[in-house]
Amino acid sequence: MKQWREPVVTTYSRANKRPAFHVLISCLLSLRTRDEQTAAASARLFAAARTPEAIANLPVPLIEKLIYPVGFYRTKAKTLVAVCRTLLEQHGGKVPAGIDELVKLKGVGRKTANLVVTLGYGKPGICVDTHVHRICNLWGYVKTKTPDQTETALREKLPREYWIEFNDLLVTFGQNLCKPVSPFCSRCRLAFMCPRIGVARWR
Repeated sequence: MKQWREPVVTTYSRANKRPAFHVLISCLLSLRTRDEQTAAASARLFAAARTPEAIANLPVPLIEKLIYPVGFYRTKAKTLVAVCRTLLEQHGGKVPAGIDELVKLKGVGRKTANLVVTLGYGKPGICVDTHVHRICNLWGYVKTKTPDQTETALREKLPREYWIEFNDLLVTFGQNLCKPVSPFCSRCRLAFMCPRIGVARWR
């Protein structure tokens, strides 16, 4: 896995002194957006404003300009301001450390909440995005229909010691080798044991 670039949200969790907040903002920017665009947009935004107070005080049009061309950048700009204001008004400017509180924030689902908990606070959690959900089912490790179902199944089955790193490994694996359409099975060291459930064609 070391030959490939790690997910951008993970990079920000290691590079910033306020990892939970930067993980939260980067993750909100990353939805429906490529990692390269997320990284560039996050860098521009954090160069202009690095705290909930600073982002909440930025004009929405300026945020739009800073984060463009991430997907749905206009909607995300408004979401960022709303989230930062909620943090200031209801949480003393701090990012909640629990999933139940995090999912109450505008635009935050279980995937984002788990990333904040694991990467921002180093607490146990399992972040399930499309790659984790797809690959776990492709392997036959779980048999689920939605990412939320996959998270529940993994919490029951996956040893707790692997929870935090599981997302990073499978996202990187899914982006570079086990691609959604025509994965590179001929290059994969796991091919000899992989049942390829639901895979119609591969390379």
